Amino acid sequence: MSAPQQPQGQQINIELSEKEAEGIYSNLAIITHSPAEFIVDFTRILPGVPKAKVHARIVMTPQHTKLLLNALNDNIRKFEEKFGEIKLVGEEMPGPAYGFPVPVKEEKIN
Repeated sequence: MSAPQQPQGQQINIELSEKEAEGIYSNLAIITHSPAEFIVDFTRILPGVPKAKVHARIVMTPQHTKLLLNALNDNIRKFEEKFGEIKLVGEEMPGPAYGFPVPVKEEKIN
């Protein structure tokens, strides 16, 4: 009996309509999760405007969310190799802290 064959280099035809090709600007993501999925709401906030509208909601399984995280990490690494380190507000860049929050580094307790 032979082992089942794995699909090799399957190509997927991805269509991109004109509206989606324009893209949506976001400077804030609200991330929530349950045992079954991660939900990412993309919005944008503007200085002096107290309200923000969700422009896109993406719902993914935990596995797909982790794969997305790995793909983003890989692409950030490649970007920084080509263009230099991306600076974050609060680290080495002065500026207002709005939009995507800078993660707080946890201190190790000995």
